Amino acid sequence: MAKQKIAVLFGGASSEHEISLMSAYSVLMNIPREKYDVICIGITKKGHWMYYPGEYENIKDCTWENNPDCCTAVISPDAIHKGIIIISDNEVSLRRVDAVFPVLHGANGEDGSVQGLCQLGGLPCVGCDMTGSAVCMDKSLAHTVLEAAGIKTAKFMALRRETLGNMDSACEQIESKLGYPVYIKPACAGSSVGVSRAADREALKNGLKIAFAHGNKVVVEREIIGKEVECAVLGNGSRLITSVPGQITPAEEFYDYDAKYKLGTSVLDIPAKISDEESRELRDIAEKAYIACGCGGFSRVDFFVTEDGIILNEINTIPGFTDISMYPKLMENSGITYSALLDRLIQLALERNSEV
Repeated sequence: MAKQKIAVLFGGASSEHEISLMSAYSVLMNIPREKYDVICIGITKKGHWMYYPGEYENIKDCTWENNPDCCTAVISPDAIHKGIIIISDNEVSLRRVDAVFPVLHGANGEDGSVQGLCQLGGLPCVGCDMTGSAVCMDKSLAHTVLEAAGIKTAKFMALRRETLGNMDSACEQIESKLGYPVYIKPACAGSSVGVSRAADREALKNGLKIAFAHGNKVVVEREIIGKEVECAVLGNGSRLITSVPGQITPAEEFYDYDAKYKLGTSVLDIPAKISDEESRELRDIAEKAYIACGCGGFSRVDFFVTEDGIILNEINTIPGFTDISMYPKLMENSGITYSALLDRLIQLALERNSEV
């Protein structure tokens, strides 16, 4: 049987560019080579798309862009092409592919933009489609959808950039509705980029300024005290696998960017230190939320387990895939090895595309 051709996208014009490089390296090192041929497409921080024919180690150490054999390459939006357009030495060629695997985190990769491009091009795309990606990426939209589905989330407020023009009024509204302490988050960024905690007005103002540096909309949430527990979900439609939950004990004040990807000192417990009843309930909620938000392929659903019950924090549609990331660890604990997981994700994308 001929190998299927997979385009792996990495990097991206995002604050999570470096995370993507680490995740992509792990994916590329573990994708089953007996089944798939891979073409690497790197995206720079400035948004330049390039075919990358070099060593995977140079992706991991962030030097891939310096390869002299890199050349412009883009996904064709023409469904007749079903592939990648490569431009080199003023010559244009087409490389057909069977599926696209976007190992992209955050804006311009996890938000539905690349997924929409693949949809235009008639290409199967690993993970959620455009709609599911967009809903989960925008924290205020996700809150609204989850609340409509009867799923408990943190009490929140969504603010737009014009808030900066009347900061005291905005702070008064937040204090009145949410009180302190609160967490301030860019509405459309992941991996805790731009997130801060505020216990007073001065910290709140600073946190808003930091969050607005990452986008035009910000979400402020009431602090939740509880265990940080995550569940991996795999599958399309209602044919889902939900992993045993895993628990994070952050090394820092909260599970921020450094704790996730740089320090490696936070403790991951699989299974989570929760009761069997809480575990069953959490897995049921994860599945319900996955379906409500229109997810497909895979997602990681994050929770707080509190004395008053289970509260859903957020859904990550392209969770980290590094060697210390929770999603592959949870699936491995459920009996699905890293390579087998990648194979399933690609086949799920092909399966979903065949049903359209």
